[in-house]
Amino acid sequence: MNLRVLAAAGAVALLIAGCTSNGSLEEQYADGSGQGYISGDGAYTEIPAADRGAPIVFEGVDEHGDSISSDSLAGQVYVVNFWYAGCPPCRVEAPDLAALATDYEGEVPFIGVNVTDSADVAITFAEKFGVPYPSIIDASTASVQLAFAGAVAPNAVPTTLVVDGEGRVAARISGLLRDQSILKSMVDTVLAEDD
Repeated sequence: MNLRVLAAAGAVALLIAGCTSNGSLEEQYADGSGQGYISGDGAYTEIPAADRGAPIVFEGVDEHGDSISSDSLAGQVYVVNFWYAGCPPCRVEAPDLAALATDYEGEVPFIGVNVTDSADVAITFAEKFGVPYPSIIDASTASVQLAFAGAVAPNAVPTTLVVDGEGRVAARISGLLRDQSILKSMVDTVLAEDD
């Protein structure tokens, strides 16, 4: 058997195992969710300051062609949301993220990381849902996803992270942001660390 066939069989086995461990597409079809993929469950994690990893270093270009990097955000608490336009929970949570970004304007920057789409699609999404913050277009390189994967993997889309003033991941929501108050509490906790 040639190596390509073995590699393909292994990849299919991993995909099947991954889907069966988190639920089934049949169950999603039966309940009418229409997702067509397995999303995160909305679980959240807060990481004590003493247990946080190294600062995350990344750089990317947003949908308007502007550069965004960890250097440009240095010293600030900020929020990162991994998303794409065809993701149902991304559309559901977009108004909540937009509202929180507006509430924290001038204090806590929000940035998106679009994992699939072109800049034009990201712009259309932002206009439709009133998203006031930029999104790095990461589909072709996945460099921002890889940068964060070393610390706290954004293992579902959407995933929302709170990064502390030292550039370390302080909190994560895996999947849909079910309530604005969860993310607000996380951000406020990390902001209070500097007081």
